[in-house]
Amino acid sequence: MNELRANALSGFERPWAYVTLTKPDVTFLVVITTVAGFYLGSRGPFDWPLLLNTLGGTLLVAGGTAALNQYIEREMDSLMRRTAARPLPSGVLQPREVLIFGISTIVLGAAWLLLAVNWLAALVAVATSVLYLGLYTPLKTRTTLSTAVGAIPGALPPLIGWAAARGSLSLGGWVLFAILFFWQFPHFMAIAWIYREDYARAGIQMLPVVDKKGDATFRQIITTSAILVWVSALPSVVGMAGIPYFFGALALGMILLQVGLWANRSRTNVRAKWLMHATVAHIPILLAWLVLDRLITR
Repeated sequence: MNELRANALSGFERPWAYVTLTKPDVTFLVVITTVAGFYLGSRGPFDWPLLLNTLGGTLLVAGGTAALNQYIEREMDSLMRRTAARPLPSGVLQPREVLIFGISTIVLGAAWLLLAVNWLAALVAVATSVLYLGLYTPLKTRTTLSTAVGAIPGALPPLIGWAAARGSLSLGGWVLFAILFFWQFPHFMAIAWIYREDYARAGIQMLPVVDKKGDATFRQIITTSAILVWVSALPSVVGMAGIPYFFGALALGMILLQVGLWANRSRTNVRAKWLMHATVAHIPILLAWLVLDRLITR
């Protein structure tokens, strides 16, 4: 009986490993930001089939990119406690399997977007993958500026949705890009502060690794959070949203800024985790409020 149970678990382990390769937590963020970009970029009757095709292609590209990232960083992942259990360091999957999975998934996703959506959405999705793997990933071991570089592909998913719905990259799409761009700094700096010893062990040059006291790290958290307060209010300024969204966005931004200031006063891992949770809650609530405002005023 125990042997049968072990075989059943073993049979489930490999399929689940492929799911893990796609980083479902990151994929969730891709989904909500792509949907928000698509909805806000839509004009006329909402096109559900087009949205589903957009999400299908985008998720394949995002999942394949995450897999190739783990393929490239498999040695570093084996040195960090938070990533040692991933499919490659743990030996559940072999590098060749992950390489084939990653490349084929990206190609399938890009083809899906090209054939079922439009060429611009496919181009933005491929650009996201190329920037993430070709610039951000190799720069992580070379410079602390990698976070700023990585924030560019991290902010592109709403532009995929916008391009899919509208066929162009107009001002509203770039406003969503700016919101995601600045949001990533307090989010990733909080994570990097919590796991700074792990990153140092793997040779990853995140700012908290070289900034032992945390002065530069928390200065960046507070500065970008303050910028985010005003950037997140831009949809009302450019006509994407109304007055209720404006004040709601300011309130959400000020709450996040206050959590950052509170974390700075102690700079413990516990407070950094609270900041991380605050950023995770902030972006879906902000985008939901933006979509709701659009529904009310449409």
